[in-house]
This record gives sequence, structure tokens and C-alpha cells, in this order.
Amino acid sequence: MTRLAILADIHGNLPALEAIEADLAQFPVDQVVVAGDIINWGPFSAQVTERVLAAGWAVLRGNAEYYLLDYDTPRAPATWSDPVAFPLLPWLRRQLSPTLQARIATWPDTIAVRPTDAPPLRVVHGSPRSPFEAIRPQVTEAELAPMLAGIEEETIIAGHTHVAMDRQIGRWRVLNPGSVGVPLDGQFLARYLLLEGGAAGWRVTSRQLPFSNEAVFAEFARQRFRDECGVVGHFVLEEFRTARLGLAPFLRWRQAVCPDAPLNEETLARFRTVDPDLYTAAHHLVARRELARPCPAR
Repeated sequence: MTRLAILADIHGNLPALEAIEADLAQFPVDQVVVAGDIINWGPFSAQVTERVLAAGWAVLRGNAEYYLLDYDTPRAPATWSDPVAFPLLPWLRRQLSPTLQARIATWPDTIAVRPTDAPPLRVVHGSPRSPFEAIRPQVTEAELAPMLAGIEEETIIAGHTHVAMDRQIGRWRVLNPGSVGVPLDGQFLARYLLLEGGAAGWRVTSRQLPFSNEAVFAEFARQRFRDECGVVGHFVLEEFRTARLGLAPFLRWRQAVCPDAPLNEETLARFRTVDPDLYTAAHHLVARRELARPCPAR
């Protein structure tokens, strides 16, 4: 029987990864597969990358790795050069040594697992078409079919949404382990999947582990992250404090209400007068299983 552990969306959160590592020690798995977004958002991108490389885990690129590798190159969209809208990109580039960047540049965009004793499965970050494209929990078969065109595997594992999922959609079983480092459902739990494969298919177990963000906030403070990254940095910190989506609702509100407003403290204050849930994607609202509680690290 083939045994796998599937992680996604660590996002530079070393304490959350350490919680996963401690839990994994009790399970004899053949391989750990990380479905992208190991880096960015959290302040420990280098340390997390070093841990994953040292462990010998199979890992692919997510959109966070594309931000790292394409920023300040001809491949990057022009908008990425805006230091106010994308302050995390120069900050992220400084977090990782040229040696680590070179290693990340060699990671694949997809991993096809083909065990001899179980059906093959495909691991991607967003969708097989793009690490920036999400397979959302509410996706229909008609919407999913073009995303998976040309993919022979019928078990698909994707991250990116930070929302756990296990759905049968037409002929496909679609799994999302949820996020290790940046949960967005109001619960401070690092999530991953254990898979046991046999002739009958894959048996899936979801693991959910508490962790503390105390060291994350201390490192952000040491780096003066909020000062450097401005309003965007504010929302990054807020997501770590609340385990709820922060930046995306703000950007949707700004686009709908005041698209020309600068990304400054005054615009942030205006946003604070509205209900952010009005601008939050449905799958993140549905995913909340309880009210967000204050982060114990504060």
C-alpha cells in the first residue's frame, strides 16, 4: 500500500510547518508532496525552504514561487513593479539567497504520482492550467472540465484556495488539503492530508493541528514588516491574526467603490467602515466553521 502525505500553502510559516513535522513523525509515509506556495506572506521563507529541501520532500511551484522567480524580470507583468501595490515582492526576494532561488527555479509545476499498487494522481497548485487559477469548492463539472483537459488522472490534488475540499465532480475526485501556514476559515489549525492507496483507490485522512503564531509576529516586528509593506503589510498581518481573508476583500472593495484611491492609510480607514464579508469570496465565507478568535500569539 502506498502512503503519502500532501501539504500545501505553507507560506513561510515555520511554527505551522514544525507542527506538521511533529505530527508526521508518527505516520510511516513513503513520500511527502508539497503542492506549492512554500514561501511568501510569512517571514520564514528561507527557513521553510531549507527544511523542505533537507527532508527530501517532493515539491512543486505555486504562484508564490512565480512571484519570487519572475519579479524584476521581463516575464513579470508591469503591475508587479508598483512598490505600493506589490511591496512583498522585493521583500520576498531579499528573504531567499541566490542558492535557494536557484533550487526553487528547478521545481516542476505539476507532479504526477504513479504508484504500482494504486491509481495515479495529479498534484498541482492552482489548476493544471495555471498556479494562479483556483479550483474552488463550488466548482461545477462544466467549469472543471476545461481546467483538467488532457489530464488522464482522475484524482486531482490542488491547493491555492486555503480551503480544504474532498469532492467527487463527474469522473474526478478533487482534493485540497487546506493551508499549512495561513488558514482562512477562522481556525488556527495547520492542515494536511494522509493518503493510503490501493487497488480500490485512495483512502484520505485530514489532519488538523493547532499552532502558535507568536514567533511569526516576533519576526515580522524584527523586520519592521508593517513599516516597509504599508497597507498590504497590514492585511498580511491581519490574516495571521484572524485566520480570515483580509487583502482580497479590501482590493475588491477598492475596485468596486474607489478604484483610483491610493493604497494608503486613509483608504484603509474608509474600508474599515464597511462589512468586509460583502467583498469576500463565497467559498471563504462557507469555510468558516466558527467565529475567528484572537490569535493566542498576541
